[in-house]
Amino acid sequence: MRGKKRDPFVSEEEKDLFKQAMEGVRPLRSNQAEDRPPPPPAEAKMTRLDEESVLGELLSDPVDPQDLECADVLSYQQAGVQHSVLRKLKKGYYSIGMESDMHGLTVDQARAALASFLDEAQRRGIGCVRIIHGKGLGSPGKVPVIKKLLNHWLKQRKEVLAFCSARPMDGGTGAVYVLLKKL
Repeated sequence: MRGKKRDPFVSEEEKDLFKQAMEGVRPLRSNQAEDRPPPPPAEAKMTRLDEESVLGELLSDPVDPQDLECADVLSYQQAGVQHSVLRKLKKGYYSIGMESDMHGLTVDQARAALASFLDEAQRRGIGCVRIIHGKGLGSPGKVPVIKKLLNHWLKQRKEVLAFCSARPMDGGTGAVYVLLKKL
């Protein structure tokens, strides 16, 4: 009787009744619940679509790129971000997790591409990205339209902690490093 414990609350009569009730019953071949992979986590698709729409609208203010001032070298840090963080970003200290190339995009395409790119980077938990905006050499009047707008748009995004022009080996003043908040 080793290994079996007597249950003081179940009588021998109850045990016999249970055995009789279970006569002819066979165990299932497998537990289907254990064989199936767990379902994916629920996703509120409409909420996500609404949020993406709002984020796109946040960047859709009626701005004429000609009205925006933009230095050749871009540099920005959100209030509360230490200067040492921006210095490290400028030196390429953070590894680039994703990259987006906006060469040849229209303003509307660039706006949408930026919103979805930053959302995807955050969903993946990536802390630093590079965006190649170009220097405007293909634009009318050789004016960097996307660069100016990107400088404006990135400052509006709450997940952007800091950004700066890339090192020469990574695109120089034709690209930016962007440091993102982690979710």
